[in-house]
Amino acid sequence: MRVAAIVISTVITLVAIALVARTAAAMVGVIRLGQPAVGRTDRPGQRWLTLLRETIGHSRLAKWRLVGVAHWFVFVGFGALFFTLVTAYGQIYAGPEWALPLIGHWWPYEAASEVIAFLTLVAILTLMVIRQVAHPRRRGRGSRFAGSKFWQAYYVEWTIVAIAVCILVLRGLEGALAGQRGWSIHYPLSVPLVAGFTGMSAGAIGTAILAVATVKIVVSMAWFLVIALNATMGVAWHRFSAFFNVWFKREADGGTALGPLPPMRSRGEPIDFEDPGEDDIFGVGAVEEFTWKGLLDFTTCTECGRCQSQCPAWNTGKPLSPKLLVTTLRDHAYAKAPYLQADEEARASLPDAVRAEGERPLVGPTTASADGATGGPATGHGPSGHGITGYGVAGDGSATALIDPDVLWGCTTCGACVEQCPVDIEHVDHVMDMRRHQVLVESEFPSELNQLFRGLENKGNPWNMNPSARLDWAKDLPFEVPVLGGDVESLGEVEYLFWVGCAGAYDDRAKRTTRAVAELLHIAGVSFAVLGEAETCSGDPARRAGNEFVYQMLAQQNVETLKEAGATKAVVTCAHCFNTIKNEYRHLGLELEVVHHTQLLNRLVREKKLTPVAADAGGNGSAGNGSAGRAITYHDPCYLGRHNQVYEPPRELLGALPGVEVREMPRSGKESFCCGAGGARMWMEERIGSRVNLNRTEEAVATGADQIATGCPFCKTMLSDGLTQKQSEGAARDEVEVIDVAQLLLESVRRGTLAPRAADGDRGGEDAHEQPGDQNIHQASQADGGADGEGVTSR
Repeated sequence: MRVAAIVISTVITLVAIALVARTAAAMVGVIRLGQPAVGRTDRPGQRWLTLLRETIGHSRLAKWRLVGVAHWFVFVGFGALFFTLVTAYGQIYAGPEWALPLIGHWWPYEAASEVIAFLTLVAILTLMVIRQVAHPRRRGRGSRFAGSKFWQAYYVEWTIVAIAVCILVLRGLEGALAGQRGWSIHYPLSVPLVAGFTGMSAGAIGTAILAVATVKIVVSMAWFLVIALNATMGVAWHRFSAFFNVWFKREADGGTALGPLPPMRSRGEPIDFEDPGEDDIFGVGAVEEFTWKGLLDFTTCTECGRCQSQCPAWNTGKPLSPKLLVTTLRDHAYAKAPYLQADEEARASLPDAVRAEGERPLVGPTTASADGATGGPATGHGPSGHGITGYGVAGDGSATALIDPDVLWGCTTCGACVEQCPVDIEHVDHVMDMRRHQVLVESEFPSELNQLFRGLENKGNPWNMNPSARLDWAKDLPFEVPVLGGDVESLGEVEYLFWVGCAGAYDDRAKRTTRAVAELLHIAGVSFAVLGEAETCSGDPARRAGNEFVYQMLAQQNVETLKEAGATKAVVTCAHCFNTIKNEYRHLGLELEVVHHTQLLNRLVREKKLTPVAADAGGNGSAGNGSAGRAITYHDPCYLGRHNQVYEPPRELLGALPGVEVREMPRSGKESFCCGAGGARMWMEERIGSRVNLNRTEEAVATGADQIATGCPFCKTMLSDGLTQKQSEGAARDEVEVIDVAQLLLESVRRGTLAPRAADGDRGGEDAHEQPGDQNIHQASQADGGADGEGVTSR
């Protein structure tokens, strides 16, 4: 028996170690195929602290209490119970009585081993139940595990169960062999097992120990063999790669990879957009053009589906799943690696499957559908059944592309995937890199973006409006708005530059927010000025659409203007402008203190420079639903919340309004659901599934709130359009309205300063102050007689 145990354990261990070492080296070789990743080793001390916080502290998983606690015990058990494996080898080679030197019979070690093994068993069984409760056969597409490889998860789970059971059984046998009677601090949990084995002879107990120890070793080494033969088995390999992925994350202090997009680089070097090199790489057009950190990201995905469960595209029936996108790129990278690592001459002798993978396009072309739109797939979706792989180029015999364009262009860049990911995968950066290549190199993008790019290049705004109209929003104000170059010569003469933004200047709904902020700053005695016609688009729509050249043109122009004007502080009403000017203009050499209007207004209320006044019971001085006791729900703009961590100021501001009840939506704060406008989706149609803005509007209406408040013109437009449709269907009360936080504050402040003025709410998305020539960002295509009835479109 003992000889057989020694032979079996020795052979399987040597084979497992050799194969795992070979596979690990091969995985490092795949990751090294990527381009250089800049800024991943700065502040090493802080990176080690972040690693400890996210691994030992499980800070990324703590938000899911039950799952987080259960996973922590499995994580700890995986490392701490390694010594029980060493003990098993000793029991086979040296005899059943063998124990670790020094600590083998030390009661704290023995007690800890039992407790950890038992809690690991309970934890893994808990996770197994959770997986079954959330299984796609019960929840369908709504399951976060939809598309995950279940056999891999099941194999890992049952391996942990088997190991934990072996440890507890071995503890019972060891206690019986030692002659233990009754409870002992050395055997705090295995007492029933000890009692059960006590009647066996010493020889039988020794044989049982050899058998169970051998099973424990075989199960453990079989696990290593399986993962060695499956390099893309993220549910297992993340136990090793996650440590590296966390350490090399974009933000050394532990922040998520949101906010600013990293500057575009080619082979790790900055790109000179005024005179780019002939061999510069623009974005990612092949898997090897991702950085090595990107390839490490793909390797680390554990297929937990947290990203998928929060994705607005996936949750509205679109083919984009962040999880499946990452796993598809991972599988492709590992399948293509032999092709990339072989010499040109040797590639011809590679297997057909490898050569096919090596020649496979990364993203399929946008093709015209029957109604003349773009982005429709030419053939059915791929083997996953989720539209991620298998995009077919219709009938021309060319290679099948890896990623359907509907997947790539369905992303709103809301950042929910990045916020949710427990292993710090940087999904948004990878999507943007692929978009950049499609726009700048392939000229393949949804046709609706042509209008966007044309307007940005020719007129400096997305709707191709005349720059001379940028100050039209101020015409009906009872005071003069100072303009740089006219009323003030330098921004040093005022406290704030008021960055109006394109929506705030041209869109009927957003103009009301702009006027409200200007009036509140005037009432509070805060000096400010605007750029007027010198202001142009911040460049966010171009950049999120992948057109880095147009972004650079607009951003450089704005940076030069702001530097010449002596700007030091700016207040911004658009969450997208806020993110771009605050975070991304730094890469172009501009240091500017930027605040969102909700932050500044909240500060002014705290400082008593603005005093909200309650409405009387009859609604005196109210705007629309201004009567006392009204209920308001707040929608977090993605580029204000997740991308910049501004959650509390808008809520504090709403809470300071007398007679207001703030009702949170189920998905709020860091888990807030997108309005559907980000990532340049504002200017693209939604032809697949349901509309994101309707999904969010339904959630807001379900709170029973009288008003839906937000702090971004894009969100305001999308929710207003959604509310219009819901009201037309009778699914929302006619008196419900969408309104900016600034408008609510102004309504309340006016009661104590001025006579009531006309309503400034957006009830049902209808504009109470529409002026000739004004254009809304979005209109309902159904109202325009659109054949598809989808509703949201750019005009």
